This record gives sequence, structure tokens and C-alpha cells, in this order.
Amino acid sequence: MKGKSKRVLSAVLVVLLIAVTIIIPTRYNNVNASISQTSISKVVKKTGTKAPKYIFLFIGDGMSYPQIQATSYYLGTTESKGGVKTQALSFMNFPIAGSAQTFDSTSFCPDSASTATSISTGHKTYSGTINMDTTFTTSYETIAEKLKKQLGYKVGVVSSVNMNHATPAAFYAHQASRNNYYEIGLEMISSNFDYFAGGELLKPTGNNKDKTSLYELAKKEGYQVATTQAAAANLSAGSKSIVVSEKLADSGSMSYEIDAASDEWHLSDYVEKGIEVLNNKKGFFMMVEGGKIDWACHANDAASTIHDTAAFSDAVDVAIEFYNEHPEETLILVTGDHETGGLTIGFAGTNYDTYLTNLENQKISYAKYDSQYVANYKKNATNFTAVLADIEKYFGLVAKNKATSSTNKNLILTEYEYNKLYDAYQMTLKQTKELDENEYVLYGTYEPLTVTITHILNNKSGIDFTSYSHTGLPVPVFAIGNGAELFEGYYDNTDIYKSVAKLTKVK
Repeated sequence: MKGKSKRVLSAVLVVLLIAVTIIIPTRYNNVNASISQTSISKVVKKTGTKAPKYIFLFIGDGMSYPQIQATSYYLGTTESKGGVKTQALSFMNFPIAGSAQTFDSTSFCPDSASTATSISTGHKTYSGTINMDTTFTTSYETIAEKLKKQLGYKVGVVSSVNMNHATPAAFYAHQASRNNYYEIGLEMISSNFDYFAGGELLKPTGNNKDKTSLYELAKKEGYQVATTQAAAANLSAGSKSIVVSEKLADSGSMSYEIDAASDEWHLSDYVEKGIEVLNNKKGFFMMVEGGKIDWACHANDAASTIHDTAAFSDAVDVAIEFYNEHPEETLILVTGDHETGGLTIGFAGTNYDTYLTNLENQKISYAKYDSQYVANYKKNATNFTAVLADIEKYFGLVAKNKATSSTNKNLILTEYEYNKLYDAYQMTLKQTKELDENEYVLYGTYEPLTVTITHILNNKSGIDFTSYSHTGLPVPVFAIGNGAELFEGYYDNTDIYKSVAKLTKVK
């Protein structure tokens, strides 16, 4: 009987394993980017002794486990219309996963300049500093510079925010301050890297607007500067290119994914174009930043965070398609530089429940709402009733006196929430610059009305934030391809650089 019981139990376990395999949800919007099981088995067995010819480094700025998991849960539950289902992002299925600590020389809650420096050079430095030591006297050569100089790789740098912002700058610039935008732009041009794409350059004519335009200087150095999608599409393979997003949003960055028009290029399109421009026999290195994940988290905008994390995953999918064509020669790394906002899945007011489908009702990012609606409210002192109508239209939150029998009960404003919105609107109309301690906790440095709207919608969905700044959480590192096994375990973010350098044998 014991032997029979064991055989029955084994059979049951096999059936269960098969069932689990069948019901694991597919990736978000994955059409042609599936990872072949043959490729995965090869990766697991590889020793990483041969340098990868093609290297993709994806950095979700502000992205750690909470952002990834919230996106997976949101996609699963909305697809199943409220079910407790997950939908894995493509890189969540990579065969190798590790975790990296992110602290810098300043703090356990570091900034993007120092953490990107750690990833690109293997050195710690102060927050706000790009590829220089804490005395500001020694510069660090980046992995991208070394690969180009020593191995002849072509190099691309892509970001959904400004091309001379901290994270992209950390792969080609060396500055005591991340705010030296013009100087960073000069280094971008002198890097002689092959492909840049993303938001527009900050301070392109200097702080006083009295310097030669960075774009003009780039053209003199042989760069083709494309400012429309049509021009970008026509860039030829092997051309030295700078691509500026045609449709610019807040601070000259790319649009938040939640706001992007159907005909607008997404982060994935710039990666696809980058592969076309960079592809060559010697090899290439491409760093891709999902920068607006960070910006959305700073503003505590959960819906925008989730949409941009999903768009970031779509960009990874393009690299996976390339990997499937070159599995023996490609390495893909996906990580974050730090976590932003202290995002949590769970809120005191929803106890053990989450209602992530509520976030489907948000139709606009906090930034677009500010620029297109709140600015007019302030200018015209708009009646609060009219403001509430817009809040219902763009965020789904409904005042109790406007609710009907068909209104989602989870979206009806309680008296407490209504009063919070009213008080926040009064603060918005005052346009005060000085906030006391309580007001800062409520609104941070953001528009009081807008951040209160997203806080309420977040909380009704079972999502919360603890900060408007960065946190000290470790970040995941997902890897697939040649040498991927070096990225397993728990380590420091400087080890990401060290492992790539070891694989490629750069010095």
C-alpha cells in the first residue's frame, strides 16, 4: 500500500505541475518576443567564458520589486476583470535573477547620478555626482567608453527622459554635478557614441542661453539630428545619430505611456531603431532607461508608474527578439538604479484587499492634468463642482451626491476624502510656495489637488507610497544570455559593472 500511495502521490504532483505550467499567464503584449526554452537551457549551462557580442542594459529608473510586481498584478487582474491573477513581464521569466544594493557615498537612499555611476563604472560616489570620485578630482571611465575604445563596439544610449539627464549621462559624462547640463551635452557629443535617443537636451544653449547650441555642435561633429519620427525612421544603419522625441511632454521628456497617442513612438520603437543603427560585425552596447517610472513614483502616481513599467517591458521585448536570433552572442540585463516613492501593495484602509482595477479609471498622468487642467483652474478660480466633474472624467472618483446605482462603490468619495480634495484645491488656488511640515507630508512639492487625487485613487486601489523621494530598497537584476549566470545572487550594484567588465575583458 505504501508503494502504491507513493506512486499515486507522484502522479498527482506531475498533474499539478503540468496544470500550473498551463495556467501561468503570458507576458504583457508579447507578440514575437518569446524566449525559446532551448535558448534558456543553453544559458543555464554556459560558463560565460566568451564575451557577449551584443549587450543590452535596461535600467528602470526608480524601479524595484514593488513597481514590477504592481504592474504584473495590475495587468493580470485587469485582463481577468478583477481576478487574483498575475501577468508576468517578459524579463520576469529570465532564467537568472539577482538583487543589488544601491547605497552610495552619501546615503542609503541614493540618487540616480551616483547609482548609475556605480553601475557604469563600479565605483561609489556622492549623490548628484556623475563618474567622479568624492574629491571631484578623479574621473571614472565607463563600461560604454571602454567597450567602444578597447573592443570597437558601437554604443547607444536611450532614455524616455532627457538625453543629458543623470542616468544616460552616467554612461558618457564626468561631472561633479548632474545639473551641469550644457557641459554634459558637450561630453555627449565628444563621446563619439553612435546612437542617442529620447527627450530633448536640457539647457542646449547653456544656463544663460548664450552658448552655441548643442544640436549645432553635434551636427558639426557628424551627427544626424532627427527631431521627427519620419526623420528617425529614415536613419540608415551605421549612421551617427541623435533622435529627439517628436512629441515632447513635461520638461521636454517623452510622453508618459498613459498619455501617449496611438501614432507616437514608444520606448520600444527607439530601441528597435537603435538596433538597426548599431548592428555591426564587431558588436554593440545599448543602455536603455525607462526614466519616467521614476518621475511618476516621485509624484505618487501609481497608474502612470504601472503604464510606464509595462512600456519598459515592451522595450525589453525588442531586445528579446534580437536575442532569439543571436542567442549565443547576446546578453540582456534588466535592473533598476534605485526604488522611488516607497511604493507598497497594500493600504490600511483596504485591509487585506486590493482593487487594482480601479486604476483603469485614470486616463491621464498627473503631469498632463497639471498642465492642461489645473493651470486653468488657477487662472480662472474654477468652481469646485466643475473641478469634481473633471476628476470623475479623468480619474473615476465620484462625489457621493453624483453617484448612481451603477457607480462602482469603491470609487465613491467618502466625506473624509471629499474634504481632503476640497482642502487640497484651496491650497492649489493659494499657489503658496511655503509649505509647513504637515502640508509637505500631504503634498510634497507637487500640486496639492493633483497629488491628493492620485493618493485617493491609489489608496482605494490598495496601493500606497511612503515618500516623494528615493528609498533604500535593493533592486532586482534579471539576466539572460552569454554570461548571465554571473548576475545571480545578492551583491552590490558596483558588481554589475565588474561582471560585464569580466565577461568582456575590458580594463
